[in-house]
Amino acid sequence: MGAADPVPPAPAAPPAPLPPARRAALVLAVAVATLALDRVTKLAAEAALAGRGRLSWLGDTVRLELVHNSGAFLGLGAGLSPTARSALFVAGVAVISLGALWAALRAGGLSPWQVAALALLGGGGLGNLWDRVAAGAVTDFANLGIGWLRTGVFNVADVAIMAGVVLLAWPRRGVSESPPVD
Repeated sequence: MGAADPVPPAPAAPPAPLPPARRAALVLAVAVATLALDRVTKLAAEAALAGRGRLSWLGDTVRLELVHNSGAFLGLGAGLSPTARSALFVAGVAVISLGALWAALRAGGLSPWQVAALALLGGGGLGNLWDRVAAGAVTDFANLGIGWLRTGVFNVADVAIMAGVVLLAWPRRGVSESPPVD
């Protein structure tokens, strides 16, 4: 660099890791709140929507309808044999959900946002796993959209999982992932 070139700012230091007790409290709070909210909303949906068909508000932007999904996202895998579905959607989801919670508690170098994101993934996964183990299918009830552009029918656990994915994928401002190259 020449004398007239401005000096680039030093990259921000990564956030300090959470102490183990605070990390465990954050994971427990996020995962339990996610699971509790998922259970409460699914029970409310079962009570309020069973036998009622589709309810619609705001010019059909918001729809509520009770769906029991034996597959995964948008019903993918619903046609698999019960054994294959069980292996994939019970054992697989259990491993991934518990792995996310383990990583939230134990993985080094995570920011508080990343810890919360993993707890959302784990809590959401456990919410859908609860349904699969208890009823053989996941309870979905919400659908959003405008005209032909709509989401699939989803639940709070699905929202938590997507929020966790977005938080993990979101670029961290001010943190250099690699040293600058001259």
